Amino acid sequence: MSITLTKTQEQFIQTKLRTGKYRSAEEVLEVALRLLDEYDCAEPTLGEYTDSEWLSSVRAKIDAAVACSEHTPPIDGEAFIADILQRFRQARETQK
Repeated sequence: MSITLTKTQEQFIQTKLRTGKYRSAEEVLEVALRLLDEYDCAEPTLGEYTDSEWLSSVRAKIDAAVACSEHTPPIDGEAFIADILQRFRQARETQK
């Protein structure tokens, strides 16, 4: 079998190889195919949806999330991150 990769796919594989986690392009593709197989096995109902049914399902979930967020006050992103970092620092200190 011969496979032609797009430039983007080739760059993706090269990026993965540069991390040092993979020894060859074949290994990257082997992992990708294994994950694809796991995904297909984990989501058996996904194949039962038509594209329009899936899209309708996703839109309904997004609409529900937006409706829920309308009743939730906005979060200050910087304060939220600062709080999380503080919790990590406290947890680290209690572990010492």
